[in-house]
Amino acid sequence: MDARMFRRLRLAILFVLLPTIAAALTYPPARTVDQVDDYHGSQVADPYRWLEDIGSDEVAAWVAAESAKTSAYLDTIDGRDRLLARFKALSDYPRYSMPSKKAGRYFYSANDGLQNQWVRYWAESLDAEPKVLFDPNTWSEDGTIALAGMDISEDGSRVLFARSSKGSDWVEWQVMDIDTGHVHDELIRWSKGGGKWNADGSGFYYERYPEPAPGEETQAAARSAAVWYHRLGTSQSDDRKIFDLPEHPDWLLGLDMNEERDLGLITVYPRGSMFGLLSLLDLTDPGAKPTPFLQDPEHEYNYVTNVGDRLYFLTTKDAPLGRVIAVDRRHPEEARWETIIPEGRYPLQWVSEVGGALFVGALKDARSQVLRYDLQGRLLADVALPGLGTVRGFRGRRDATETFYSYADFLTPTTLYRYDLATGESSVYRRYEVPVDTSPYTSQQVFCRSVDGVAIPLFLTYRKDLVRNGTNPTMLYGYGGFGVSQQPHFSSTLTAWLDMGGVYALACIRGGGEYGEPWHQAGSLEGRPLTFQDMIACAEWLVDSGYTTPHRLALMGGSQGGMMVGAVVNARPDLFGVSLPLVGVMDMLRFNLWGYGSAWESDYGNPQDPAMFPVLYGYSPYHNLKEGVRYPATMVCTADTDDRVMPAHSFKYAARLQAVQPADGPPVLLRVETRAGHGGGTPLDKSLAEYADLYAFTAQQMGVPIPHWP
Repeated sequence: MDARMFRRLRLAILFVLLPTIAAALTYPPARTVDQVDDYHGSQVADPYRWLEDIGSDEVAAWVAAESAKTSAYLDTIDGRDRLLARFKALSDYPRYSMPSKKAGRYFYSANDGLQNQWVRYWAESLDAEPKVLFDPNTWSEDGTIALAGMDISEDGSRVLFARSSKGSDWVEWQVMDIDTGHVHDELIRWSKGGGKWNADGSGFYYERYPEPAPGEETQAAARSAAVWYHRLGTSQSDDRKIFDLPEHPDWLLGLDMNEERDLGLITVYPRGSMFGLLSLLDLTDPGAKPTPFLQDPEHEYNYVTNVGDRLYFLTTKDAPLGRVIAVDRRHPEEARWETIIPEGRYPLQWVSEVGGALFVGALKDARSQVLRYDLQGRLLADVALPGLGTVRGFRGRRDATETFYSYADFLTPTTLYRYDLATGESSVYRRYEVPVDTSPYTSQQVFCRSVDGVAIPLFLTYRKDLVRNGTNPTMLYGYGGFGVSQQPHFSSTLTAWLDMGGVYALACIRGGGEYGEPWHQAGSLEGRPLTFQDMIACAEWLVDSGYTTPHRLALMGGSQGGMMVGAVVNARPDLFGVSLPLVGVMDMLRFNLWGYGSAWESDYGNPQDPAMFPVLYGYSPYHNLKEGVRYPATMVCTADTDDRVMPAHSFKYAARLQAVQPADGPPVLLRVETRAGHGGGTPLDKSLAEYADLYAFTAQQMGVPIPHWP
């Protein structure tokens, strides 16, 4: 018997055995309603509309029943506990953030290994004994209250900090004296981030929304954003509104400041626009009103720095891959703009000023490059990096003599470097000492052709001794939206999957930012279906190249990526054995009614637009599930207090999928994390438990045994 015949026989046995696992699985009853909506003359049924009422007793009872069913099922998986124990062991090592310096003091975060939340420290020097600034692990018994933002006053004496509960985007601002740890009495509520001290530390500016009705905090749409000023020692009721948009309640805004804190930058994001309208605010004049500056919602203008009235921006105006320009505050007309760094061959990902120099991060096939320029645009150095991976950092102040950055790739644990601005030399500041030897593994980048012939980057990581016999369990991950790039990263827990004979594949599909704004736009709006075709092409390449077979191919993605998973699996249910949509946007006809949903119209379009409705309806995961189709084994994951992508998306999708899945089909489970949100601030133990469940479920469905690790 040749190898090919052997593989076919082995897979035939698996296909016979595995369906019997799910044959007896029944799901909690989910009633249907006769809800039909008219979209431009098209009648669209929404039988599970009632699951949007997430605060009701009926929905709570259904979720509880689903959670009990999922827990009971997962409890039957042999090795699930071993996998969780392995994940914990692989995560038990000290980790650190890059330090930042303010008023002669260094600030950084650290985790000793298995702490649910990172602890924030400060020290008088890099070698001094650190002192605890915040330990969020003491804020709640289960670690579900997290530090959501902070800003150090210019004199270094106080810290403005935000706390988030249960993963919510809602935060509460407070002030603490750094030397004594004394927390001031005032509590600033109904903010979703964006707090900044003024220059003398007498008060701060913050973003604020109207207080939602009781019980509607999770599903309330983000509307009527405003910038407020709070004077230290006063009540929030005395705060002064600086800027709002009463004529456009569905527009969003962002707040930034320059280093001197004498100039505020307020960016307004019109509904349906990815980019914003920039106004400047003179912070030296208490009575000043924002002045319109760069009012172009069609292009990106990311503020970098300023030298007096000369403001530097990273923009895509007349440069789809990005360029750096200088604009005179007094004469902002385009004819007087000066190009400092012209558009090049590779897309610019970020630009920062440190120590009077511009550091520019570019991407070459989703891998980092860093260049250093002076403020006149003269190239000073090509920063030597440790490898072809991902670099973050290069932040600091104009008077800095040093800066820090991190490097990681799939086989290299995160390493922090100190960069000497005088010599241009890098030295290791801290290296993650992970409890795993990465030498048995290998990683490579390949390219596969999508439906229109475009090359799609695909990163592969697996054991060096892996044999391409077409049966290797493979996890394919993707995102594909909002210009977010998928880049090499290190995960110690991923090695558990690799040791099970697994392949990890990371796809850089269109909609992301791997090749700049053109790559993003190609997968947006009417082009969104191309992102799904890109993912299908990657999956087919993995099968055709002998890495795996459809039954042993899992598709995973979160948020926008969760929607991608649903749409791709709906289009090609035969191509995957396991589907793992996490906190996904699954109802593409109602996504803009909740939370920040209206802002996503920049990438998705508006279902009320007759031109975009057929596109959205054509791939909406919830609406395109069909009777009689055998879908892959699926675990839908969401969280009960996710106020970014409301859990009703996952509830409706899971209920519909359970209803249409054939009685003898693979299982469809709904996993609802409690006291958690969209991912930010989630305690480590909850994250490890979720991923242990995902990988244990995947291994079981693929017939892959979970090892007994030492």
